[in-house]
Amino acid sequence: MTLLTEPFAYAFFTRAVVAGVLVGAMCGALSVFVVLRRMSYIGHGLSHAVVGGVAVAVALDRSLYLGAAVATVISALLIDRVARRRGLHADASIGIVTTAIFALGVLVVSLVPVRVNLEAVLFGNVLGVTRADLFVAGGVGTALLLVLLRWWKVFVGVTFDPQVSRVHGVPTQAVELAFNLLVAAVVVASIRVLGVLLIAAAVVIPGALSRLVSRSIGAMALLAVATGVLASLVGLYGSFHLNVPSGPAIVLVGAVAFLATYLATSLAARRRVRRARVAAAPTPS
Repeated sequence: MTLLTEPFAYAFFTRAVVAGVLVGAMCGALSVFVVLRRMSYIGHGLSHAVVGGVAVAVALDRSLYLGAAVATVISALLIDRVARRRGLHADASIGIVTTAIFALGVLVVSLVPVRVNLEAVLFGNVLGVTRADLFVAGGVGTALLLVLLRWWKVFVGVTFDPQVSRVHGVPTQAVELAFNLLVAAVVVASIRVLGVLLIAAAVVIPGALSRLVSRSIGAMALLAVATGVLASLVGLYGSFHLNVPSGPAIVLVGAVAFLATYLATSLAARRRVRRARVAAAPTPS
């Protein structure tokens, strides 16, 4: 019991738990659509764009969040525009746009010495969660919740069949752009807890895990949110007691949960096949 209560003696851990729950819930909710749309690469790409934006912002003595937000929003807009105008697939436009912004950041760092804790930016820092981080995560989480509650059916329809949605008058291009902007906002809000290199895993693992055991998108979303929150909590406790970075701890907890679910569902499927074969086999006369 002491292992659970001891960390709350420190104010930074309480702030980290609040931020971790918010980030876990946001990543879990979006991961459902990321997995169903087969757009797992978008989290990876936008995190690279964050690095470029942070480098430019620090070089110009501006806010880290401002640089990250500008870079990810520009990336989301360009990804949507390139993919739509030239008929490229989403993964190709993501690779081109986000890698170019990442390269810009590397170029700026090489030309202008910047003072920034790159390890905290890349892997997250539970000790560095501030009230400003909580306001950012809370604001993005509230906006995401309101958007999903208001346009849940629209997002689901465009995810499963965009052509049919377009025939029924749904502005599918606007929905695609809104989705990319939501992912960009969640990536920015997750920097402090997860770090830019690990955000991609956080927006894929909960959705992939829930896809293995859920048969409806509603159940899939609830399980993905629960997975994201639990992975954050267990990872933060592990980070505190083992003195390791919070981002890797959270992602590893999620990866272990996915592996256990994958093995359990595979064994269950094999048992069903074996029982079906036994039932279908002719009985000896």
